[in-house]
Amino acid sequence: MIAFINDLYRRLTIENGLLLWLLMALFIGASLYLARDFKLDASADSLVLEGDQDLRYYRGVRARYGSDDFLFVTYTPREDLFSDAVLADLKALRDELAALERVKAVTSLLDVPLIESPPITFSDLSQELRTLEAGNVDREMARNELRTSPLYSELLLSRDGTTTALKVDLKRDERYISLLEARERLRELELRRPLEGDEAAELERVSREFREHNTRLQAQMQEDIARVRAILDGHRGAAEIHLGGVPMISADMVDFVDRDIQVFGAGVGLLLILLLAFFFKQPRWILVPMLVCAAVVIAMVGFIGLMDWRVTVVSSNFISLLLVITLSLTVHLIVRHQEYHAESDAPDQRRMLADTMRTKFAPSVYTSLTTMVAFGSFVVSDIRPVIDFGWMMVVGVALAFMMAFLLFPMILSRLRPGEAVLRRHDPTAAITHSLASLIQRHSTGTLLLYGLLLALGVAGITRLSVENRFIDYFKESTEISKGMLLIDRQLGGTTPLDVVLEPNKDFLDYLREEARYAEQQGGGAPPFGDEQESGLSGDSYWFNVFELETVGRVHNYLDQLPETGKVLSLATTMRMLTRLNQDQPLDNLTLAVMHKRLPQEVKASLFDPYLAADGNQVRFSIRVIDSDVNLQRDALLKKIRADLVDELGLEPEQVKLSGMLVLYNNVLQSLFGSQILTLVVVFLAISLMLFLLFRSLSLALIGIVPTVVAAGLILGLMGWLGIPLDIMTITIAAITIGIGVDNTIHYIHRMRDEIGRDSDYWTAVRRSHASVGRAIYYTSITVTLGFSILVLSNFIPSIHFGLLTGFAMIVALVANLTLLPLLLVRFRPFGRGG
Repeated sequence: MIAFINDLYRRLTIENGLLLWLLMALFIGASLYLARDFKLDASADSLVLEGDQDLRYYRGVRARYGSDDFLFVTYTPREDLFSDAVLADLKALRDELAALERVKAVTSLLDVPLIESPPITFSDLSQELRTLEAGNVDREMARNELRTSPLYSELLLSRDGTTTALKVDLKRDERYISLLEARERLRELELRRPLEGDEAAELERVSREFREHNTRLQAQMQEDIARVRAILDGHRGAAEIHLGGVPMISADMVDFVDRDIQVFGAGVGLLLILLLAFFFKQPRWILVPMLVCAAVVIAMVGFIGLMDWRVTVVSSNFISLLLVITLSLTVHLIVRHQEYHAESDAPDQRRMLADTMRTKFAPSVYTSLTTMVAFGSFVVSDIRPVIDFGWMMVVGVALAFMMAFLLFPMILSRLRPGEAVLRRHDPTAAITHSLASLIQRHSTGTLLLYGLLLALGVAGITRLSVENRFIDYFKESTEISKGMLLIDRQLGGTTPLDVVLEPNKDFLDYLREEARYAEQQGGGAPPFGDEQESGLSGDSYWFNVFELETVGRVHNYLDQLPETGKVLSLATTMRMLTRLNQDQPLDNLTLAVMHKRLPQEVKASLFDPYLAADGNQVRFSIRVIDSDVNLQRDALLKKIRADLVDELGLEPEQVKLSGMLVLYNNVLQSLFGSQILTLVVVFLAISLMLFLLFRSLSLALIGIVPTVVAAGLILGLMGWLGIPLDIMTITIAAITIGIGVDNTIHYIHRMRDEIGRDSDYWTAVRRSHASVGRAIYYTSITVTLGFSILVLSNFIPSIHFGLLTGFAMIVALVANLTLLPLLLVRFRPFGRGG
């Protein structure tokens, strides 16, 4: 059976490949057609944990109190902010933004109600709203009020009075919300029990429609952001302007991903051409590998379009990875082919190709499988972009193997052998020969050195952290970084955090008793009073004098934390109402009257964002200073939760934390677990594959050592340099093992053949270094330089990923050419002979 398959493969690829050429052309054509469905995704929902319960609660809080779908425009004029010219320009900017189709409202210092410019009473506010735009206020008093107001200071105006902000609220997309709710409802049902046929079909339909609608929504958002920036550009002559907000970050991330894919692909492709020209110095050895690489990339992009997988910032480097992996496979084939060529006096192209594909098939199969296992280990992560990246690369490596073993012989079988390009004495041969001589002379010292390096790596690993500042993800030259830094320093912080307080247990028991009584009475009046008579303050848990004192204490506690910037809550509202009441204390009756008689637009600003409609839930809106170098998110969240219970006397069940800070922290805290789990999976899987390949436990254990050392050293280096784990860097160790062990397999496979010739281990080492050692050197240098292209990214984790993975590949190269042969000589797993 094996002989039949070998014969069929040789006839289809080497002897008569017309049918295969036709099939390949159809396959590439179909892939190009499917590539039109290739899509990007950089939405906030693409960077959260799978099945995160906090995500569900966060969406509920957004639905009740308002979403994060707003843009933040900072405006620092070159003249006095309250001069006629600047206010006129600010008004024009606001009106232009408000005229955009998808903008719901724009809030600026021009149109917010002022109560101390000059001071007014509650009755005055009920009759007339005083604003800067209306012209019925004193500007200097307005400047002072906006700078010192508990509501407006560091929200609309910086404390120094030089920078203001415009909040651009975007219209809520009801179709998106309905599809999201339908999908989440069916997913939750699926967790409880297997879905029936129509339910499963409904989930598939809703998920597909949600993805399609989200794609359209992202494209629309990018257009909207472009229009906003065009408007802002028209006003930059009068002021320094920056744009911020979650929608803007998502839109820019799509641009980053799109740019990275193009730059990485083009950069790596150009680099590979230069390296091939340097290593092999013949046009065919540039053209053939690049044709194979191009076919793999086209096929993979088409497959991603077919499967409707979305490329995120995590997977934006998949093209560059595929290129270096494909080239690595192809270079091993070239080197082996050229070895046969150099040994033959009358080279027969078809014979050399047949021998090359036969001898490299088994090690290439296992190197591809080990690389697939490394990327496949990402599916055990809880982070969706990392999971998708793993699946993409598993399929991509399989395509790379298939294309290399089809196109390489198909193309070369149509060409004459040409001249041999490998010489016995060249710089590469000198390097590999020197390494072989070095470890033979200093074997004990080499082992001691690796032991010391491994100890340093382990010590560094203990220093690893997952704390990341989101602002550090972007270069300082980007709009995201500039805007976040300005907002952090002058306008109260960037990262949203919500503290939500529920009623205590006794009140919840009261509500349940009230509901039971109403049900027994057939919907009659409840036993404990009537909301219409007592007003909101008499019927709610929080909107009364007693519990508002608790709200005030919680607000003051949150406000004094060094990590927090602007804090807004019902306590802020009470301070504003107290000023309206001529600084007199408010009783329950006054509260009820004020709540009832306030103008609706004022109530929407003072109550709706912080108090539930029934008064039984309050929300504290906090913005955290993300640029604070001492920020420890997890410690901060734990401290807030503990202090509200232990120091302020709330029940644990009353305290809920939500917001982007919580979701982002959940992702960060999962990184340690994901890192350990992926490493365990990849270590066990690759060890098993090495055992199956070589039928030797000792060879399996020896084979895994060099790449484990490389992965340990790179993680240790991250610890010593203070580089935290993030959604990109957690993949480095597994990728290092998966790609690094490829060279290990090629070396052991060749070493076994060389031992079979004369049973002399050191001689076998020198011959292996002179042959497969050169291929390992070529591929490792190619992979390293390929990863270095990632430094061109605007996304700092991608830069760290490229540099650290490239360095890990160099360490793996040196370990495979020094530590691996030393272990093979010391433990002699091949016995006396091959």
